[in-house]
Order: sequence, then C-alpha cells, then structure tokens
Amino acid sequence: MLTLNTRIDEAPQVHDSLVLPWERRERCRMRATLASGEEVALFLPRGAPLRHGDLLRGDDGRVVRVVAAPEPTYAVRCGDALTLARCAYHLGNRHTQLQICDWGLRMRADPVLREMVVGLGARVEDELASFEPESGAYTGSAAGHAHDHGPRSTLAPVPLRQKIHRPMDVDGA
Repeated sequence: MLTLNTRIDEAPQVHDSLVLPWERRERCRMRATLASGEEVALFLPRGAPLRHGDLLRGDDGRVVRVVAAPEPTYAVRCGDALTLARCAYHLGNRHTQLQICDWGLRMRADPVLREMVVGLGARVEDELASFEPESGAYTGSAAGHAHDHGPRSTLAPVPLRQKIHRPMDVDGA
C-alpha cells in the first residue's frame, strides 16, 4: 500500500488525486482511496489540514494532488455589510468554520446555525460545494490555503505571554 508522507510545493508530474471532504482533510493519519481506486495510507505531521491543491509525495516517489470534494454546505448571503459582519461575528463566536467568499460566507450544513443567520437577516441557500474554511489568524498558512501565492506566515502576530501584576508583586507591599 502506498504511504503518502511528505508535502511538497511543486512536482513535474502528478500521478493521481485524492478527493476528500473537509472533515477528512483535517486528519493527518488515515486510510483513503485515490481517484484511481488505489488504497493509500496518509501519515503526515500533525497540525496542518490538507488544502485543495496540496501535493503529497509517497514513499515510492509518486505525487498525489489533494482535491476538495463537494459536500453539503450553505451559501450565506447578506444584503449589506453590517448584516454580513453580524453573521460572521455570531458564527465565529460559536467557533464555526467559515469560508469567506467575495459574495458572502460558506459554511458546512447545520440547520441550527442556518436558523440563526436567517434570524439575523441573511439569505441561506443549500449547495453542494467544496469547503475550504479560513485557517485562522494564528496558523501557519495565510489566506486559508497552504498553497498561497506568497510566503507562509501568520495572519496576526502571536501574542506573547504577559506578566500579570498582582498587589503582592509590588516592591514594598
């Protein structure tokens, strides 16, 4: 069985593709089936999900491209920026993964969250689409994809631990 164990930035040839929904692309160790039908084992370092377009090299040198599979999602569209900001805020407050699109937000299908954003004034459409959520401000891949068009970096500076001053820490107290 082919073991995919290394991420690479480019390859002269891609031998196959691995089509997975977001839930499976978040995992770093699993068995999966390539588009060709061949079974593979993923054994990658923990911490970074697979993104659409990522390239993986196997133990035999073959290269496989990751493809984001279409899955049930909601397209959240708003008539104005304030409604969109409110929807994004309330979804983020519930730690909901979101894909930010030029037309609005895409989220995984969840009837309870759908009802919430409709109540905030959004229009929600069922769709079958590839889901590629934002990676977060403190992760190592900017703009939500590992194959970004620039250097990998955090979107926001990682805060340093701050010393908490307590009354007993003050000299002479």
